[in-house]
Amino acid sequence: MELNKLPIVAIIGRPNVGKSTLFNRLIQRREAIVDDQPGITRDRKLANAEWQNQHFMLMDTGGYIPKTQDVIEAGVTEQVHLAVDEAELILFMVDAKTGITDVDGAVAELLRKSAKPNLLIVNKADNTQREMDIHEFYRLGLGDPIPISASLGRGIGDLLSEIVAALRNRLGENPDVPEDSIKLAIVGRPNAGKSTFVNLMAGQNRILVTEVPGTTRDAVDVKISYGNQDYVLIDTAGLRRRTRIKENVEYYSTLRTQRVVESCDIACVFIDAAETIAQQDMHVIRQATIARKGIILVINKWDLVKDDPEKVNEWQDILTQKLQGILYIPVLKISCKSGFQVKDVMKMAAEVAKERRQRISSPALNRLIEKINRQMQHPSVKGKRVRVIFGTQVSSNPPVFAFFCNYPHLIKPEYQRFIENQIRQQFGFQGVPLTLTFKRK
Repeated sequence: MELNKLPIVAIIGRPNVGKSTLFNRLIQRREAIVDDQPGITRDRKLANAEWQNQHFMLMDTGGYIPKTQDVIEAGVTEQVHLAVDEAELILFMVDAKTGITDVDGAVAELLRKSAKPNLLIVNKADNTQREMDIHEFYRLGLGDPIPISASLGRGIGDLLSEIVAALRNRLGENPDVPEDSIKLAIVGRPNAGKSTFVNLMAGQNRILVTEVPGTTRDAVDVKISYGNQDYVLIDTAGLRRRTRIKENVEYYSTLRTQRVVESCDIACVFIDAAETIAQQDMHVIRQATIARKGIILVINKWDLVKDDPEKVNEWQDILTQKLQGILYIPVLKISCKSGFQVKDVMKMAAEVAKERRQRISSPALNRLIEKINRQMQHPSVKGKRVRVIFGTQVSSNPPVFAFFCNYPHLIKPEYQRFIENQIRQQFGFQGVPLTLTFKRK
């Protein structure tokens, strides 16, 4: 299976049946906001999930409220329709406490019309008696109800086994690429030159390239070797025209880009030099940062501006403004059309991958901490002297550091950034987001 095509499993249902609780339970971390107030989840969230070495993408959605007059609720309902369009498997969640409602019936009708594979999940079956009372949900006509308690973890293993069985051949197990390959996601807005770059590197017209933005209809994995290093170039998809898209182009774009970013080692964000760094580009950079992926910013079509001093200065101002706080991201200026510095992208990708795998020894890190303590100690907080005592790198690829302090909860964000900057000055980590944790000694 191609790396960027892990199947999507979407959780849908009416408000307050426990969708976000189940989402957090299945991905084994708290990512979606959980609250008793209906409608807390307004946007879809997407995260990797895994069961018995089988991988898929799990999507949380807002509560389905048909025929609502509320603008936000109507938007959430539309997003649920979009999730059903995009997902390979639907988890339809209902509530064992309240039984079947009219909204449940509306969702069941939506699923029958979609003909999408689905599992009927009866949540809040917190005990044996409630599990025995789920027979009424057969009335929805969606097969055997699966009783669970998302909050207690009851029945979750069985549910995951059902998900894996339902997905069958859509699962992403052991993709057919060399283990040490660098997975490079080529992301960016339409017509920024992504497919042209992939074709140049592959040495063939692997992907249809025209002057019309959005020509690429599906994401494509291209395996290449460059400088004794294997790569998988993941070119992000354009948008398939669907009857329901209308103003929801941003949804599909964000969804597919997030899937690609989640599956890559390094996100290579392409920008058109004739334009600027847009909010959508910064959103992709934030996604890659949150996912702790390597990041490279590539300004393509540089041949259009490189001989214009005013444009060059304008771009320098744009970079200074937009990359404030993330100056560790390398910026490359290339032209896919002329070939100008195109191969620098592959060289930089290899360097960022190396930096991402870098591991700093504890003695070297603690010598730096001693130097930091001499140069700039943390200011006292309410009369308490805050001190970082020692640290260690707990993992690499991506790199995570743990620092032990006397008062970790008092460490100020600006001091954390100072420590991160000192680590970068001393050890590099170009293009690599760092995770710093502070614990009590």
